[in-house]
Amino acid sequence: MNFYYRFRLALKASLMLCAFALSGAALAHSSSNSYLTLSLDNGQPILRTDISLRDIDLRLDLDQNRDGQVQWSEVQARNADLTQWMQQGLSVTAPNGACSLTAQDLLASQHSDGYYLSSLWSVACPAGTTVPGTALTFTYSLIFDQDNLHRGLLRLDIPGAENSYLLSPDQASATVLGAPESAWSVLKRYVVEGVWHIWIGADHILFLLSLLLLAPLASQRKPVWHWQALGQLKPALADVLAVVTAFTVAHSITLSLSVLQLVEPPANIIEPIIALSVVLAALNNLMRWFAVRRWQLALVFGLIHGFGFANVLVDLGLPTKELAVALGGFNVGVELGQLAIVAAFFPFAWTLRSTRFYRWAIVVGGSAAIAIIGSVWIVTRLIG
Repeated sequence: MNFYYRFRLALKASLMLCAFALSGAALAHSSSNSYLTLSLDNGQPILRTDISLRDIDLRLDLDQNRDGQVQWSEVQARNADLTQWMQQGLSVTAPNGACSLTAQDLLASQHSDGYYLSSLWSVACPAGTTVPGTALTFTYSLIFDQDNLHRGLLRLDIPGAENSYLLSPDQASATVLGAPESAWSVLKRYVVEGVWHIWIGADHILFLLSLLLLAPLASQRKPVWHWQALGQLKPALADVLAVVTAFTVAHSITLSLSVLQLVEPPANIIEPIIALSVVLAALNNLMRWFAVRRWQLALVFGLIHGFGFANVLVDLGLPTKELAVALGGFNVGVELGQLAIVAAFFPFAWTLRSTRFYRWAIVVGGSAAIAIIGSVWIVTRLIG
């Protein structure tokens, strides 16, 4: 197999990976979230819903002038349609009947991944319903039919009843303001949410995979495509363990610092740096800057990724009374999700480590594709 053929194999693999990623998961966190907040205003329940304009446009075709952007005038022109569409996907029910939702205002807001439509709703429940004090069933079903990875992040911002819930196609309803959750229930819920949020975090996944691509190969003072396969499993596992441990320690530190509001860098700075870390980790495989010390990259940039995890967790909200349990559960979930990714990738890499396909298509082509994807993320996050 000559160099030209190997180069074509790497280029083809790179282009295929780029096309796949940019058509789906390449936007990193592209499985969008809606942010829902139930609070009190002079004792009356108020619901705020923040839904991505990108998601709404896909559903209701708001961009009438086809300029690639949703203008506020285009939103206002569809005010009635938007209100009707949102009402059919939102409901609050008390034990003695359904609560009515009345739209009060439509506003624009900005989250780390773009612009959102923020709506305020007054919630009028049947007589005898007290908030807090009465268990309410909240149901959210918007976007699920067009994106089964979409999630509704519901937060209770009510003194003495702060809590949060994750709503999905499989579990679109949550009982809120009822009996206080046990610490065990909080732990289980946040473990699941931690697993989920690393699995949908394409930037975190690609960063980690970039650092693991060379683990089954013996480092040499040659271009990476000349590296030989390791004969012993132990050094490969030690390499993987070093990378995973460094990444875990680093992002656990900054996740905790950020959630506890000790260090809170803005998301518009953190997100481009996370994208940059993906590019550097991928290019490192090709240029061998830190090829023998990839755990150092994991440690340094893991600190930045921790702030990214924290942004998700802060948006989701944390229960005041079980803060430590929720934070610990989310962190454990992130680690379990991370280990699942490693467990899925490493046997594949170890099995193919001796083949030219692995060195050229997976290492060279894959690293090039990841670098390109990360570069796109940098640009979109800087201008978005």
